[in-house]
Amino acid sequence: MKALLLLAFGGPRSLDEVEFLLARLFQGRKPSFEQIERVKERYRLIGGFSPLQNITQEQARRLEEELKKRGYSFKSYVGMRYGHPLIEETLKEILQDGMTEIIALPMTPFQSRASTGAYIEETNRVKKNLGKEISLSFVVGWHLHPLYLEAIQGRISEGLEKFNAEERKRVHLLFTAHSLPRSMVEKDPYTKEIEVSIQGVLEKIEPFPWHMAYQSKGGGPEEWVGPDVESVLEELSREKIREVLIIPIGFVSDHIEILYDIDILYQEKAESLGVVLKRTPSLNDSKKFIEALANIVEEHMNKRVQGF
Repeated sequence: MKALLLLAFGGPRSLDEVEFLLARLFQGRKPSFEQIERVKERYRLIGGFSPLQNITQEQARRLEEELKKRGYSFKSYVGMRYGHPLIEETLKEILQDGMTEIIALPMTPFQSRASTGAYIEETNRVKKNLGKEISLSFVVGWHLHPLYLEAIQGRISEGLEKFNAEERKRVHLLFTAHSLPRSMVEKDPYTKEIEVSIQGVLEKIEPFPWHMAYQSKGGGPEEWVGPDVESVLEELSREKIREVLIIPIGFVSDHIEILYDIDILYQEKAESLGVVLKRTPSLNDSKKFIEALANIVEEHMNKRVQGF
């Protein structure tokens, strides 16, 4: 039996874990009281915790079941970069369960040093410190997988149903992904993979005017990839565009960047501009997405067998 390890960003399971999350993000530097309270308030507004752990656990469970139907013997696990269960905790659990062959799946289709790179670096660091012989491979770069694109297309269809027939004729699509420091992604495939993924999605849906924006950028003096969502909404409003469907293509699960940044912050911004803003449902553990992940993992294993 192999271990299937889903790697995700992580989030607090309660308000008490917000400080731990920030300390991990700040690489050990103690967050200020004001920073902790500001982030706590955002989590209070979405229910007092992050749903990411529960969603990722359910994705792992359903993916294990789907692969089992196809004749593969896996036990699924979840490891988080910035929250519990930490990658380190989960790797120890895998070893305690007697498994030394691990296929790790970062839960992001787009590659960058800040996303897939951070997961791979942390997992390899923990593996080295454990001092055990482990076979470890990473499933990355699935941004153009046909079933993944189909899953996004299906969510767009669901999102469009939130508008009435007349409104749908005027809808503009707004794809979003997490902004990163420009210096970090200059040599990354991140922005290019997002662009070609959007093109892949658009090829098989009814044509709509569309736009791309980056969201949830951090603070500090450095330049972040843009344009940001707020400026795009302002531009659309100036052009008298009133119906917008936001597609957070850079995320595969509900978490604070969806439930707070989009559903609260950008919704308030849109209302102030007279824009009707709707959002596509997140992929989460939807049937088509789990089917896509199963195919992606299966193809990864076949390549390894063939020596690619």
